[in-house]
Amino acid sequence: MKALWKTLAALLAAGLIFGATASAQKPKPMPMPAPPAPMAQRPAQPQAVVVEPVRVFDPLFTYPYPYAYPPDYMAANFGYVKIKTDRKDASVFVDGGFADKIEKAKKFALRPGNHDIELRDSDGRTLYKERVAVIVGKTTELHAG
Repeated sequence: MKALWKTLAALLAAGLIFGATASAQKPKPMPMPAPPAPMAQRPAQPQAVVVEPVRVFDPLFTYPYPYAYPPDYMAANFGYVKIKTDRKDASVFVDGGFADKIEKAKKFALRPGNHDIELRDSDGRTLYKERVAVIVGKTTELHAG
């Protein structure tokens, strides 16, 4: 048992000495970061677009959970885009990002401002594209043929 303790003490002392000599060495200098690329060569930063589903409030239905927003929050902070089209298999893209399938949602709540609305088929081909202005509390209708 004494031999075990002597071995452990020797290893501990060697570790402390080795650690002290290793920390006394000069640290290697960090490499300098590359200068930022000019504006024309920088990749485009992805933008987050808030697309809210249109909430339907039914006064005859008792909801088992509280809503995240008060009932008048959507009308005070969002505008709506309603898409009318015969193509039920199209996907809706808002500002380049996928929003939903047209068969599931025909009306979208968006933050006010200008947005690029695009309908694409299942192969990714653009069927319809338009830049629309979304106004708070107003509904903008798009008729995509």
